[in-house]
Amino acid sequence: MLKKRIIPCLDIKDGRTVKGIRFIDIKDAGDPVELAKIYASQGADELVFLDITATIENRKTLAGLVERIAAELNIPFTVGGGINTIGDVAVLLKAGADKISVNSAAVRNPRLIKELAGEFGSQCVVVAIDTNKIDNDWIVYVDGGRTPVKLKTAQWALEAAELGAGEILLTSMANDGTKSGFSIDITAEVSRNVDIPVIASGGAGKMEHFKSVFLNTDCSAALAASIFHYGEINIRELKEYLIKENIPVR
Repeated sequence: MLKKRIIPCLDIKDGRTVKGIRFIDIKDAGDPVELAKIYASQGADELVFLDITATIENRKTLAGLVERIAAELNIPFTVGGGINTIGDVAVLLKAGADKISVNSAAVRNPRLIKELAGEFGSQCVVVAIDTNKIDNDWIVYVDGGRTPVKLKTAQWALEAAELGAGEILLTSMANDGTKSGFSIDITAEVSRNVDIPVIASGGAGKMEHFKSVFLNTDCSAALAASIFHYGEINIRELKEYLIKENIPVR
């Protein structure tokens, strides 16, 4: 088994870290710069920053905040939210991002994935997929989880990989913020079908949930937010637990 990654996520709204349940009931979770410093010191493998209202507010990601966070980090840093063009990516990479995450814009214009991979390399391009179950099918959502589209999740993940994505960030809206565990079924299906790394997201509530998603799917990383933000799980202690459970971590 390849070494697994633990990734905290900063969902950003109005310059603050926030967290909701199933993409609604958003609450403040702290200062993103301070949280980033804490996670780096605890041994996080990477950090993800998602400007969750940039797309629906039709504006660009907060490059100044990205720069302030990047200055505190010595780990890979992925940034997403409101990215539509090569120029948007160039600004964020200059601000200190190592990778960028595209979601709604890629669904609406799949060629964007190919363009970004061609310009910056596949290793820079993360395609984020927000998914929810409708009539037993996992369907893709855009606009920060507000709008379902006629795309099956596993099919879109495979297309994104073929277009040049270097990684898939898969968030189960059904489980997001519930602390009931990751959605094993769709995570297993997507990670089995693509030959690029898959980050499982949505539903982490206790250490056993990380063990379960690593043992029961081929995902290469697990992402969480509120359990880290509110100090319910310490990343260093989580890694020690996983090592004891014979799950290799970085």
